[in-house]
Amino acid sequence: MKKFTVSILGAGSRGVDTYGSFMAECSDRFQIVALCDINPEKLERAKKILSATNISCFTDEDVFFEKRRSDLLIIATPDKEHVRQALKAMPLGYSILLEKPISADYSECLELLAAQKKYGNFIMVCHVLRYTASVRKIKEVLDSGVLGKIVSIDHLERVAYWHFAHSYVRGNWHKEKDSAPSLLAKCCHDLDLMQYYAGCRCANISSVGDLAWFKVENKPEGATDRCLDCKYSDTCEYSATRIYLRWAQNEGFRDLWPYNTITAEPLCKETIMSALRQTDYGKCVYSCDNDVADNQHVVMEFENGIRVYLTMMAFTYDGGRRTSVYGTKGELFFDESKNSLKIALFNDQITEYKLTDLEKDMRGHGGGDNNMIRTLYEKLCSVNTENQTDLEHSIESHKLAHYAEISRKAGGARIDLPK
Repeated sequence: MKKFTVSILGAGSRGVDTYGSFMAECSDRFQIVALCDINPEKLERAKKILSATNISCFTDEDVFFEKRRSDLLIIATPDKEHVRQALKAMPLGYSILLEKPISADYSECLELLAAQKKYGNFIMVCHVLRYTASVRKIKEVLDSGVLGKIVSIDHLERVAYWHFAHSYVRGNWHKEKDSAPSLLAKCCHDLDLMQYYAGCRCANISSVGDLAWFKVENKPEGATDRCLDCKYSDTCEYSATRIYLRWAQNEGFRDLWPYNTITAEPLCKETIMSALRQTDYGKCVYSCDNDVADNQHVVMEFENGIRVYLTMMAFTYDGGRRTSVYGTKGELFFDESKNSLKIALFNDQITEYKLTDLEKDMRGHGGGDNNMIRTLYEKLCSVNTENQTDLEHSIESHKLAHYAEISRKAGGARIDLPK
């Protein structure tokens, strides 16, 4: 069996905990030989997670890129670094696994595509949901024609109130200029799936949404800037003390997301308390400098007549996507949180699936993370397997997000998309 060497650029949750960990389990197919991150503590943590002894570690990106270190490079750094680093990797001949979003700047996406055509590198973008059994089943049903002509698709991305506070108010994606609009950062997957389901080019798009709640005018009277010192620490829904300290304590301080993103130290009460006192993760959600939308609604009209309504909503109790597809002969309903996929035809033929029956290993985006790595291996071995998330296809979702944001900032104007 052929084995590929791997370097990981960005030793965080996605690069190490997700892709790196699964590759370490598949030691007959992958060998992780190099890590690069500006944080030495993350590198030490990564070596322990990957059980890696003979591995080169770099804190200086320029030194890392002095030569090619491996067959495959995983780029799992902050969003704004992706294209710049991929452009440095291409002339060295790396195959690349690129975390999404590719870039918040649509022109950078096109620049990267031009470079790929120049150098010919293999690039797979981490639109992992395409590799889940549930998405494959939905696509199979839509393509079979049993629903008749597809008229409309409703899709809801239920972010969960605490997840939005963690990632988009306190966390890495809280400010558009430093990362991306929340629609791209959170719904890059969803936009990709909608154009995948529609099966053709989007003709026009419109969008409305705003930052409705997480701003200073909604701060309770007498609230402090840090949750640990606040009189509302025990009662506020968004209390960092509750979300990080108490939940982690209930989990026995296991090394799990989201707690392990707030500190590189081993998880315990003392390290979490320290992070809550020193980092943005301990700030009041009404005292942060966030500016991304916490609710957004997008309408897309595709060239085949399908109209798609996509909603990103921060204010839900838990996470999980819901998709309804309406056809002239039946409807399809997918509910991730309820482990359910239902096809109801108008001739009274009803079929129901449990998602856990379609995919036995549901770790990592419903099995999508691991299935993508398996597909990646096949492609690296030149097996005739479709690269569903190659760069050219994946850029389409970024194009939709780009023009949706233009529409939102113009008050919901309908925009005809260029070909």
